[in-house]
Amino acid sequence: MKAHTDYLWFETTNREEFIRITDEVAQFVYESGIQEGFVLVSAMHITAAVYVNDWESGLIKDIHRWLNNLAPRKDYEHHRTGEDNGEAHLKNLIMHHQVTVPITNGELDLGPWQQIFYAEFDGQRRKRVVLKALGI
Repeated sequence: MKAHTDYLWFETTNREEFIRITDEVAQFVYESGIQEGFVLVSAMHITAAVYVNDWESGLIKDIHRWLNNLAPRKDYEHHRTGEDNGEAHLKNLIMHHQVTVPITNGELDLGPWQQIFYAEFDGQRRKRVVLKALGI
């Protein structure tokens, strides 16, 4: 078994953004040389998420609207610490911070419409995602 690790860096222009990262993860898997195994894609920040879903603009808008309904910008207890990103932490809990994707024959083994996304909920500063492939 072998392991390969790398990082994707983001500095979004907006506070909230959804970024498709499938191609970057696929390139990482190719460079890892791993033929059979798994790749972990994990946001290293508690105000961001990684998820798998369809790459369709209407759905992405629906996800954004849904999250804003579940965790709207308002006055949270967390803001009493001097922060202003309480809703970003809640959105991370809803979407979660990582996914694990199978690697088969040296490629991501995703379903026909599945794509990997990075969701930023407290952007405009530098953040990263760790990529870790394990396998043979």
